[in-house]
Amino acid sequence: MALSAAAVSQTPTSGQPDLAAVKTRQQGAWSSGDYAVVGTTLQIVGEDLCEALDLRAGQTVLDVAAGNGNVSLAAARRWCDVTATDYVPALLDRAHERAAAERLDIRVREADAEALPFDDGSFDVVVSTFGVMFTPDQDRAAAELVRVCRPGGKIGLANWTPDGFIGQLFKTLGQHLPPPAGVKSPALWGTPARIRELFEPQAAAIELQPRHFVFRYRSPAHWIDVFKTFYGPLLKAYAALQPTAQSALTSDLEALIGRFNRSGDASMVVPSEYLEIVITRR
Repeated sequence: MALSAAAVSQTPTSGQPDLAAVKTRQQGAWSSGDYAVVGTTLQIVGEDLCEALDLRAGQTVLDVAAGNGNVSLAAARRWCDVTATDYVPALLDRAHERAAAERLDIRVREADAEALPFDDGSFDVVVSTFGVMFTPDQDRAAAELVRVCRPGGKIGLANWTPDGFIGQLFKTLGQHLPPPAGVKSPALWGTPARIRELFEPQAAAIELQPRHFVFRYRSPAHWIDVFKTFYGPLLKAYAALQPTAQSALTSDLEALIGRFNRSGDASMVVPSEYLEIVITRR
């Protein structure tokens, strides 16, 4: 039986990472905990992205790696025809619950960002906030975003930058649990050079705007407790470490927060830089 193109592209050869295995581990991480507890705090990013895209009522919008639906809800509030996708069904359930609570109309569909189940040019606007950047096969995921966006349509992204708080969080985690060899850092999606590399051949225009999301928690300890309980990558990191190593990770996280915290009191007020991206497709 002939292998599909997707299977061929993800079959490891000597010196190359097994991207399918990486994706399986990632899916397990994002399915653990309850990302929706963290995700709902990021709602303002979805609202800002919809404004940057200048959405119009009636446009068809696809939210890729939607999580619990921040951009989906923001687009639905603007009377768009919204489809939310993710490879974690429980998160799509949360998105649907949130939409129902606000009497908003969205569709949800389980889907892999690297193999979207839609025809070419199906959507006016394709979006993702802190989602598609975590795909192991970055080139394939970017190609899928372009493929399902109609010519003249827009792709809107919000991606953490390498030097911002969350970019540094993943660097810190990597010092305790090294990432798979050969897999590109998700934080590359937060750099203008990588965005141009991925999208410029199919783009009529690319607009890049550095922005900040501010994490506001009762204290650094509160943030650590919430993230290691509900945020899959951190939950899995703690689960993989022995108690002494867990304590070392906690110390490093406290130091990281200390570098960024501008509260001036016992609370945590930490700006985290991200790159807001609006691409107009050729």
